Amino acid sequence: MVQSLTERAYVMASAKAKPLSLITGGAGFLGSHITDFLLAKGHAVIGMDNLITGNLANIAHLKGNPDYRFVHHDVTKYIDLPDPIDYIFHFASPASPIDYLELPIQTLKVGALGTHNALGLAKAKKARLLLASTSEVYGDPLVHPQTEDYWGNVNPIGPRGVYDEAKRFAESITMAYHRYHGVETRIVRIFNTYGPRMRPKDGRVVPAFITQALKNEPITVFGDGSQTRSFCYMSDLIEGIYALSQSDEVYPTNIGNPTEMSVLEFAETIRRRCNSSSEIIFKPLPVDDPKIRQPNITKARRVLKWEPKVTLDQGLESTIAYFRNLIDRGEL
Repeated sequence: MVQSLTERAYVMASAKAKPLSLITGGAGFLGSHITDFLLAKGHAVIGMDNLITGNLANIAHLKGNPDYRFVHHDVTKYIDLPDPIDYIFHFASPASPIDYLELPIQTLKVGALGTHNALGLAKAKKARLLLASTSEVYGDPLVHPQTEDYWGNVNPIGPRGVYDEAKRFAESITMAYHRYHGVETRIVRIFNTYGPRMRPKDGRVVPAFITQALKNEPITVFGDGSQTRSFCYMSDLIEGIYALSQSDEVYPTNIGNPTEMSVLEFAETIRRRCNSSSEIIFKPLPVDDPKIRQPNITKARRVLKWEPKVTLDQGLESTIAYFRNLIDRGEL
């Protein structure tokens, strides 16, 4: 299933009249879901991933699909593809609290060199590039909820800064390629997203709380739990991203669910939904952890006619089932 980058790319028989999309980070949580969505929309797809945080299990169901192929490649190295690519969805990046500490250099390199290479490919192919940016560009915000015109409150030298600044640079170089080279670009600022295929041990509250609750282990809340998050189910997010990719909007657009809740409330919700006997314990808050996070999606509603539809209860049902299945199979 895995092909080297230098191997001659084959022309997919059923893809001749189809738009061809490249997904960097294509074996990751969001990359694999956008792949499924695009295939269902009639695209042919090339997935690209170095598998540093991606997982081939996320795309195993695509084996044998004539409209899909996987290329094992690190996008911080030059990207050489012979295909006439129409869209590039640049999702490659470590993107969890664990990664900030364990993969800081790789996180910075993929935000800088990886984005540069993806933009270079877009320029050469005359493709439209969508950059997967993040609400982390707002840092620990002093404006609430966060609108796209807010410049953020980021500590550039803190442990979280590697991800925040990588994405801020990625946005900047994306706009530079748009303005100077005329590359068609789109930028999505993704807020907290959850769903099946999340990495179980990536340090985020959704997989952490669910796995702890299902195992009846203590649910670990950092700080006093008063910090807030807004959780968007992955299918809503993917629909918003696709709508942005098809729009004429070149400036950053927030995509997320504006329903805000405290981390402690979320822990209690997970414990209840999992019928768990877990106790909730508290540990010190990590450095520069955002105290509030809530998207203002006025722009997405106006420009994209998009807003989230999946309720937290609905999204948690399938997400909890996914992690329960991993536990039942002995993978957790």
